[in-house]
Amino acid sequence: MNALHGLPSPEDHDGWMRLKGLVDAQYAASAKALSAGLRADVETIETGGATLHVATPQAPHRTDCAYIDLHGGALIFGGGEACQAGARQQADQHEVLCYSVDYRTPPEHPYPAALDDCLVAYRYVLQRHAPNHIVVGGRSAGGNLAAALMLRVRDEGLPLPAGLVLLSPQVDLTESGDSFQTNKLIDVVLPGSLMPGNQLYADGTDLSDPYLSPLFGNLKGLPATFLQTGTRDLFLSSTVRMHRALRRVGVPAELHVFEAMPHGGFMGLTPEDAELRDEVTRFVQGCWA
Repeated sequence: MNALHGLPSPEDHDGWMRLKGLVDAQYAASAKALSAGLRADVETIETGGATLHVATPQAPHRTDCAYIDLHGGALIFGGGEACQAGARQQADQHEVLCYSVDYRTPPEHPYPAALDDCLVAYRYVLQRHAPNHIVVGGRSAGGNLAAALMLRVRDEGLPLPAGLVLLSPQVDLTESGDSFQTNKLIDVVLPGSLMPGNQLYADGTDLSDPYLSPLFGNLKGLPATFLQTGTRDLFLSSTVRMHRALRRVGVPAELHVFEAMPHGGFMGLTPEDAELRDEVTRFVQGCWA
């Protein structure tokens, strides 16, 4: 997305709507191609104003466990068909029910709409699964929301899940880490700053607010966490700093850094991508052991 299109200013809502149309069409085409190889069934439900795509694997490994998937897309893109396909993909990978949150996005719905939707979805899943049978995961912007959701869940006194998966997470909307400079134009997926989109999403809220940039929050008590990035990922610094911040407060956290990997991996086509899938599956199944 960022490699193909310039980002409008935060105030240019018409420009963002045009860009959303272009990007969502690209995502839909990719989702259609991906869906051809997926086996899980999916249904869409509405609950408390939030939209969830619930995917059921053909042969569930565990019927009592659930994976909550929060899609990527710079906190602006990636809903609809792409979100549905992501739910099916995670259900196939983990062989459990997957609840994918089709959260609201700006410019129509800025912060805190997306995080509110994620909390509604988490409450819905809690009514159907014990917290120690739930894992929450997200890639990129979904990693931001997954980590922010953990802070919100804890702050509201709800039970935390068994585990958290953060794949190249966008946990610092201030973009303060050095990889935003050192990997600029090196990351072939995200070659430059997402700051206009971050500001559009925040809608005037301080970007260092922990619900916007979980890296700066009190992470004590969060569940065991799996983090992944690559040496050419624009979000390398954010991921490494998040790992250290979790470990400093005693949260079990493992960090996987893949050589030469850009943001989001190698399009799912390389041995490294397969290794990452295996590592995530190992971690998730270990949370339910």
